This record gives sequence, C-alpha cells and structure tokens, in this order.
Amino acid sequence: MKSEPLAEYFREAATWDADRVAQADRSSRRAWQVAVAGWICALATSGCLALLMPLKRVEPFLVRVDNTTGIVDVVPVYAGKVGLEQAVTRYFLTHYISVCERFNFSTAESDYEECGAFHAAQRNQAWYALWNPNNPASPLNVHKDGSTVRVQVEAVSFFQRASGVTDLAQVRYLKAERQGNGATERMTHWIATIQYAYSAPSKDPRVRRWNPLGFKVVELTSEPEASAQPAVTSAG
Repeated sequence: MKSEPLAEYFREAATWDADRVAQADRSSRRAWQVAVAGWICALATSGCLALLMPLKRVEPFLVRVDNTTGIVDVVPVYAGKVGLEQAVTRYFLTHYISVCERFNFSTAESDYEECGAFHAAQRNQAWYALWNPNNPASPLNVHKDGSTVRVQVEAVSFFQRASGVTDLAQVRYLKAERQGNGATERMTHWIATIQYAYSAPSKDPRVRRWNPLGFKVVELTSEPEASAQPAVTSAG
C-alpha cells in the first residue's frame, strides 16, 4: 500500500523532468530561429546598402540672394554640356588674346602655360611649334633683343554658321611693340578669327585656376588688318 503512492510520485517526477527537457529544447530551437532570422535580416540590409551605394553622391550647390529684391535661387552647376552667354565667351576671348598675343620676358613662361590651358589638342601642337626655340619666328627669338608687346582688344564679334552653330568669333585688337625702354611704341591693328568650344572642365587644379569652365580655342588665325596703317606713339 505504501509503495503505490511512492511509485506515483516518481512517475510524476519523471513527467515533470521530461516537460522541463522539452521546454528547454523548444527554447533552444526558438533562440536559433531568432538568431538565423536576425542574420538573414542583417545580410539583406547589407545587400540593399551595397546596391544603393552607387546612387549615393554629394552635389554641392550655391545659393544666390538678390541684393535688391531679396529673391533666393540656386545657381545651376555648369557641366560643360550647355551653352553659355556671350558675355562669358566674350570675356574668355578678350582674356585669351590679351595674354597670348602679348610678350614680355618677365611673364613669358607663365603666359605660355596659361594659354595652353585654353587650347584644344591641335591648337596646343601649333602653339608648341610656334614657341619652340628652334623656330626662328618664335617670340623667344623675335624679342630676344628685349622688345615687348602689349595688346589692347578693341572689339569682339560673333558669327553663326549656316547650320545654326555659333562657334566662330573675330577679335580686333591693337599690338603695341616697343624695342626698349624709352623707345616709341609701334601700333598695329590686327584681327583674329577664332573657332572655340566648351568641354568638361579639366581635373587639373592648375588648369582650372586659369580656365574653370572648359573654354577651348580650337583654331585661330591672326593677321594684320590691310586697311589699317601703323601708328607711332611717344613713350609714356
């Protein structure tokens, strides 16, 4: 009689132990399922970020405020693919002729490099050939006597081709050549016909310092104006 309750107790104890083991197994399986789901989510998130990385970029912009009206707008970024106003092109043409047609030994090297920043490949080859010391017509040889040339741009005119493309301009300018200190200047009238274009700005910081918008001189022909007579001015 006394052994029956004891046996019942041991049966219940064994059942309790089995329930505890089963519960531990269920908890373990649930933990592994949660861990696997977490890893799957982490890997999926990493994959999405990797796919989105090419779309991430920083775009700087410049905000402009009108001093008169107070209107705020964003200045568009020039990427070398859209046309520019003639005022900007006129500035580049004037600056190019002023720098590249003058000569002074003190600035000759800097002027040579700066003009190269505005040249297309074909024009740059012609520019190198012109300045080559082996060329008798090189400015280095022509002005080795110490003479100087200053330039004054008089007018810039634009021309449109029959196709509607506007990439030609004529620049009229004066050249004032002086043989030495105290000498008189000899003034001559010149006209330059220039084919120009815009391309993507250079990635070289030195070139961008001179030419930030990618203005290029493709071809240039410069000759004295036939109707103009040389003028001589007294030394200033």
